[in-house]
Amino acid sequence: MEFLSGNSIWVYMFIFLGKIIEVTLSTLRVVLISRGERLAGSVIAFFDISLWILVTGTVLVGFQEDLMKCAVFAVAFALGNYIGSWLEGKLAFGLCSVQVIVNEDVETRNLIEILRKNDLAVTAVKGKGKDGDRELLILHIKRKRIKETVDLINRNLENALIVVSDSKVLRGGYIKK
Repeated sequence: MEFLSGNSIWVYMFIFLGKIIEVTLSTLRVVLISRGERLAGSVIAFFDISLWILVTGTVLVGFQEDLMKCAVFAVAFALGNYIGSWLEGKLAFGLCSVQVIVNEDVETRNLIEILRKNDLAVTAVKGKGKDGDRELLILHIKRKRIKETVDLINRNLENALIVVSDSKVLRGGYIKK
């Protein structure tokens, strides 16, 4: 690993790409662990810390004489955070709850049937709002289906109030982990 102690373009590339990958993995690890996926998070942690040791060690060797290593490290850290959060959004680990507040009418009945035909479990609860009777539709879905579900609701009922919240634990019901 002696080539990592020099000042060639390859050292900077290693620092840059290594740090981006390390921070991306770190972001995914934190998300997985916070969503209860401890085993997957722990496996990622092994690769995360291995890269951290290699990259950080490379930067620390002679960084006082070569501040460019620090600059490359800092830029890669910022970019790794961005890429990690973007990737997590695309992978969409975990579950969420969707609450939809709508008028209690025929259009709502149609929406419930459309949602169910799209393989979504819907629980409807009657309620009272400021302007009259309402229905609260509750759906628990995989995060990967948020956009599809919200688009489906908006296409079929434009005046719906939609709230999406993360769910950590789900036991029973329609979704299988």
